[in-house]
Amino acid sequence: MGDDKNYGFYAMLDRMQYIARWGLMRNSRTENIKEHSFDVAVIAQSLAFLYNRNNSGKEGFEPLDPYRVAAYGLYHDCTEILTGDLPTPIKYRNKEITRAYKEVESEAARTLAGLLPEDLQDEYIDLLDPSYEGEEGAVMKRLVKAADKISAYIKCMREESTGNREFSSAMKTLEDSIRAMELPEADEFMRCFIPPFGYNLDQLNGEN
Repeated sequence: MGDDKNYGFYAMLDRMQYIARWGLMRNSRTENIKEHSFDVAVIAQSLAFLYNRNNSGKEGFEPLDPYRVAAYGLYHDCTEILTGDLPTPIKYRNKEITRAYKEVESEAARTLAGLLPEDLQDEYIDLLDPSYEGEEGAVMKRLVKAADKISAYIKCMREESTGNREFSSAMKTLEDSIRAMELPEADEFMRCFIPPFGYNLDQLNGEN
């Protein structure tokens, strides 16, 4: 790089904390896309670890890079800094809206990448607007999508635990959609790692 030019990419990413999710819902606690992205990254990485474990030893199996999957999860909503969080019922209302929004997201990704030095832009455009090419890419895409849904499910659980019934339908819809993915790693995460989200601190520490 070797110059003193200022680049606004990371300062722009910091503004993810100002973009609220679930804008159409009454929230007991507002969730922003910055904290959501951390959750998705953690869950996506865990799904990749499970995927590698479950498929280890199969003929021709090539393990995923869990840290790459985590990065895709971490950056999956960054374009919403520019586009905002479009509610799911609108985003997927019909194919035309979905396709148009995807184009807007791709343009936002290019805009964000343009806030970096030129020699770093290609590295980040793949994270901001991944192509998910080939069989490996398709698996990574499914894992990140499942992690996104699981993170949303956890948010619904948190709201339900406060007595907020606003998220009941969304919670059921998410549970059904996760199961419909027929992804063993997502099913295992839901079965083994979701129940403790309802534990109190003593229970998490293994105390009775």
